Amino acid sequence: MELLDWIVIALYFMLIGWVAWWYGRHQKDSVDYFLAGRNAGWIVIGASIFTANIGSEHIVGLAGQGATTGLAMAHWELHAWVLIMLAGLFVPFYYKSGVETIPEFLEKRFNARARWILSCVSLVAYVFTKVSVTVYAGAVVFQALLPNTFGTPENAFWVGAFTTVILTGIYTVFGGMRAIMNTATPQAVVILFGSFLITAIGLERLGGWGELVNMCRMNREAFSLWRPLSDPTFPWLAVLVASPIIGVWYWCTDQYIVQRTLSAKNLATARRGALFGGLLKVWPVLIFMIPGMIGWALHQKGLMQLPTMMVNGVATIRTDLTFATLVKELLPTGIRGLIVACLLAALMSSLASLFNSSASLFTVDIYEKLRPGQSPQHLLKVGRVATATVVVLGIIWIPVMERVSGGGLYQYLQNVQGYLAPPITAVFLLGLFWKRINGAGAVWGLSGGFVLGMIKLTLQTFYGAGEGRIHSPALFAAIGDFNPYYATGVLLLLSAVIIVAASLVTPPPAEEKVRDLTYGSIHSDPAAEAEIKASWDFGNKLMVFLILAGVIGMYGYFTFWLN
Repeated sequence: MELLDWIVIALYFMLIGWVAWWYGRHQKDSVDYFLAGRNAGWIVIGASIFTANIGSEHIVGLAGQGATTGLAMAHWELHAWVLIMLAGLFVPFYYKSGVETIPEFLEKRFNARARWILSCVSLVAYVFTKVSVTVYAGAVVFQALLPNTFGTPENAFWVGAFTTVILTGIYTVFGGMRAIMNTATPQAVVILFGSFLITAIGLERLGGWGELVNMCRMNREAFSLWRPLSDPTFPWLAVLVASPIIGVWYWCTDQYIVQRTLSAKNLATARRGALFGGLLKVWPVLIFMIPGMIGWALHQKGLMQLPTMMVNGVATIRTDLTFATLVKELLPTGIRGLIVACLLAALMSSLASLFNSSASLFTVDIYEKLRPGQSPQHLLKVGRVATATVVVLGIIWIPVMERVSGGGLYQYLQNVQGYLAPPITAVFLLGLFWKRINGAGAVWGLSGGFVLGMIKLTLQTFYGAGEGRIHSPALFAAIGDFNPYYATGVLLLLSAVIIVAASLVTPPPAEEKVRDLTYGSIHSDPAAEAEIKASWDFGNKLMVFLILAGVIGMYGYFTFWLN
């Protein structure tokens, strides 16, 4: 890192800090703090959705996956089509119900217990998976780019981790959702520009796109988009089962993402913002996974050396250092600083979204229930304290995350959402489309599915194949070894069975629990139907066409590109 690089990074932080301060001055109540006063435009909403999704762990992780498994995980990054579901099916229910959080919607549709369960599960997931993984990935980038700046690579890791968490926490605490959403657009521009730039420079160094294709053809089995059913990790059927389940949960029901659409000034804007986020979501395969594959090809040709480690006596590429190595080796001074600013933008945006969503879940879904009748100003203070608490918990968890990441936890953390998503996806889909589903079904489905998912995760961690694993009893080992993506489908099926069975053996829900809260009821109301239809205008339909064209085009090309 040269002086010019540091100047670029400093200017970026000054800009972000000023924006956070400017918008933070106008926080009046919890609606302002968590939903930006419900007055956000569609470009800001879409950019915020994109930057909330694309964190440093996304950039670092996808580049690493591209270098080692090619396009195997591209299916999870071609979820732009799921945002059409968000805009077309889910947003009208959320927006017209006037809720501030997704668990609050569950209370309106089912009962308070379902709301509590989803809030608690979401908070645990945010603090101990998303926050920790995001911070870890950002710290690894510091370790790779500034190995000797703070004495040792280990010191660089800790300085990077603590600095980014604290700075992001400060601007989230004082800026709230307004600051997060209004910094999202420039951050999205920086992320897209920086990633396109490193892709272009990498391809030029390699010799062009044709050379990358030829190199990948030599490693066709490891780099193809579709894997045979015999593949132990990514069989195509398991991928097709798991990725949509996780996609519906993440994009359509998770507070972390949906919170942005709830900040829109009207229903048409909310839907268009979700679709604009879908347009941006078409690009990650090209700008994050492809650079990783370029890094692998440069490594194979001896044009660049990626860091390696020994795994079972074999030198293996360190996936988490791929993108940082590309930045360090390929980019000139100044541009390198811009890309580091790009990584910091991704890290800070993702963390800020996590902090704010966690605080809103605690304040609205837990604190306000325990102490009702508090003033808006009091709830604003509680929201800021809750945000600061999440920041502290994230810092406390960093040493644990850093220690266990080398022992395999970082790898199966990517599967955790496959064990969290099925019951939530099942509850929302069944609850929206079948009015007979009641509160008892939702509670039993959410709690039962969560317990089953955690049992699978525990057995996967301690039993089955792998060094140091327990191999007896055989049943536990078999469950632990069962492909996690197939397991996601099994969990969805079991959760659905529990939800339906519990609902059918208990009384049907009251009329107020289904009025305007199910697909059939909201579309049978002439006034609601007219508003929903009017909000699905030509601009939104055009975005749907562009998203589908992009996703279908990507699938079409990459299905046959190595033939």
